[in-house]
Amino acid sequence: MNSYELLYIIDNSLTDEAKEAIVNKVNAVVTDNGGTVDNVDKWGAKKLAYPINYKSEGYYVLVNFTSEATLPQEVERVLNITDGVMRHLVTVK
Repeated sequence: MNSYELLYIIDNSLTDEAKEAIVNKVNAVVTDNGGTVDNVDKWGAKKLAYPINYKSEGYYVLVNFTSEATLPQEVERVLNITDGVMRHLVTVK
C-alpha cells in the first residue's frame, strides 16, 4: 500500500451541492476500489495563477489516501471525465 496526495480544482461557479457531490464521488472511487481516504481538506475558493477556461477562481480540494499502485490511474480517469473538475494532480507521498 502506498500513500498518495491528490489535489484537484473544481469550477467555482458550481453550486455548493454540486461541489460536494464531486468530492463525494472522488472519495467513493477511492474506497470502492480498496483504498482508504485518510484526510480531505477543502481549501475553498482561491484565485488561480492563470485563467483556465476564462475562469479566474477555483475551489481547491486536497485528499490524502492510501491504496494499491493501480488506483491512482482510475482516480485520474474519473477526474478527467467529470464535468466541473478543472485540473488535478496525484503524487506519491
